[in-house]
Amino acid sequence: MIRIMRSADWEEISAIYREGIETGTASFRRPDISWKDWDLSHLKPCRFVAVQEKEIVGWCALLPVVANYEVGGVGEIEVYVKQGYKGQGIGSSLLSALITESEKKGIWMLQAGIFLQNSASLKIHEKAGFRVVGYREKIGKAKGVWQDNLLLERRNKLIA
Repeated sequence: MIRIMRSADWEEISAIYREGIETGTASFRRPDISWKDWDLSHLKPCRFVAVQEKEIVGWCALLPVVANYEVGGVGEIEVYVKQGYKGQGIGSSLLSALITESEKKGIWMLQAGIFLQNSASLKIHEKAGFRVVGYREKIGKAKGVWQDNLLLERRNKLIA
């Protein structure tokens, strides 16, 4: 089941976030963020969790790409799935919900930066209509290792 994220979900969401960051192939962000800081840094619409038997097993949200979201209309994707639940279509379901809601909210482009080693994430994004538009070499370090990543985008067919 996919539902809207609530602040009360933060403990489970942050555990999945930390787990993903600790892999060294998901994000350059630090895992020790508070709910308040996370909430302020993410767009209010398009926040979802995947729930199985009352347990949150994945989540997705958007970061603004430009400071003025009303003018920008571009969001950066975050999709995280709990270890032990990967490969079950949860990431694809979350991404689909996020795309549908973002189109309703007038977001005209979604983007994602995906580490080269993260083939599962790359696969679900391409399946959802994202296309590779760039390659960024040694864009940052994750767990002390320089990482290359691909920049993907998906244009809202209703707007763009």
